[in-house]
Amino acid sequence: MANVLKGWLADNTVTTDNKDDKILVLESAGSLTEKDILERMMHEITGLKEETLNHAVTLYNRIIMESLLNGYTVNTGLFYASPSFQGVIDGGTWNKEKNSIKVNFQQGKTLREEIAQTKVEILGEKADIMYVIEVEDKKTGLKDGTASPGFGFVIKGRNLKVGGTDEAVGVYLISESQSAEKLPDYQIIKNMPSELIIQIPTGLLDGPYTLRITTQYSSSNAKLKVPKTLDYPLTLVNE
Repeated sequence: MANVLKGWLADNTVTTDNKDDKILVLESAGSLTEKDILERMMHEITGLKEETLNHAVTLYNRIIMESLLNGYTVNTGLFYASPSFQGVIDGGTWNKEKNSIKVNFQQGKTLREEIAQTKVEILGEKADIMYVIEVEDKKTGLKDGTASPGFGFVIKGRNLKVGGTDEAVGVYLISESQSAEKLPDYQIIKNMPSELIIQIPTGLLDGPYTLRITTQYSSSNAKLKVPKTLDYPLTLVNE
């Protein structure tokens, strides 16, 4: 099956002086968890028990993780990954408050070849489209989608302002198990159409989450009857 990515034309908020400058915003097809991927694999692979396939995937992930965290670089074809250190070492001593371990990911040969053959379909222009240009963890300064509990997290983009009376309106952190943590209003530190700053709650486990922004805000100043939602992947890192 041919790969197809669909996108909507939107104004480029970076070049405000050029009204004809457009960017292409991805039309999301949804999100997949490891469970979803395993279910898709089961549809394609007959003769294997689900627990066997699950064990193989879990083992594959563990060996990659252990290899990276013991100093190996890993090249799967899909991605190339390598560990590195962050922060200045004071007095020759590792300090978890100032130093951290980062794993860097780059596209592998197999993925690059598939990207080159992927078709892009432009759907046209979409009114009041929401999108994220950049995020930043205020503790580490990293812009790779990692977030530190207890610290600020900056989201820059378009039409991000949280507003409206619908009970669904708000900012959420959704775990892999689909449990949702709604941020109280006081943890939304800055609330503007082009920039949100939130405080990441403490007490949450490390790992992947979905940041969900739901709002009735409209750039036309007419409140939307039905809230619109944007999902963005991030990873919580307690250090």
